[in-house]
Amino acid sequence: MKPSVEVLPDKAALIERSLVVVVERLESAIAARGQCTIALSGGGTPRPLYEALAQQPLPWDKVHVFWGDERYVPADHPDSNEGMARQAWLDHVPLPPENIHPMPTDEADPAVAAAKHAAQLQDFFGTAPGEFPQFDVILLGIGDDGHTASLFPHTQALQVCDRLVTVGNKDGQPRITFTVPLLNCARSVVFMVAGASKQAALDHIFAPTDDDNLYPARLVRPQQECLWLLDSAAGAKLSHEVA
Repeated sequence: MKPSVEVLPDKAALIERSLVVVVERLESAIAARGQCTIALSGGGTPRPLYEALAQQPLPWDKVHVFWGDERYVPADHPDSNEGMARQAWLDHVPLPPENIHPMPTDEADPAVAAAKHAAQLQDFFGTAPGEFPQFDVILLGIGDDGHTASLFPHTQALQVCDRLVTVGNKDGQPRITFTVPLLNCARSVVFMVAGASKQAALDHIFAPTDDDNLYPARLVRPQQECLWLLDSAAGAKLSHEVA
């Protein structure tokens, strides 16, 4: 499905629009299936969204929270995506502890942790080996280099198509990440992108032809909804195409 792109006036508008989008999809999932599943992204851009979600009167017992990727550090480490989301959002709402599904980062071998989390996902969703579960919402961002989740340019993780979770690599540091086919099974993928430093990567990501291995976000092509929400700084060079 062709992605939908919205360029918002500024960062505040980006957060406001993201909040509306996420809440609508979570509520729709609960209405349709009795619960919702959302996978979170890390980094600075989504933190204000998480803080805003903490103020929403959602039926939290029906919300299940996952992560699309995680740095291989403990949850109390300043770089932890889980830790950031807990501080900004999860610790401030009555979300049952069993509804929070962090990626394990306590194994000596990150590959063992990746396999462990894949098994946890299969158990939660009731999927068979080789079958990919369907998240209701997956939040993603991009780096200046065009990476998304922990799928970095020209890394082995980009080629993994037979697993749900794999080991990403950032400058020699391991990370745990959803694989491309798992991302592409989501009912809704929502990219949040802010800042002028993302313009060059976006030009390549949205080019009709380019190198998927150099700009991994190009590989995210879900069969259902793919929504790109950009602030004006990030989307300045794309705004004329969107209008």
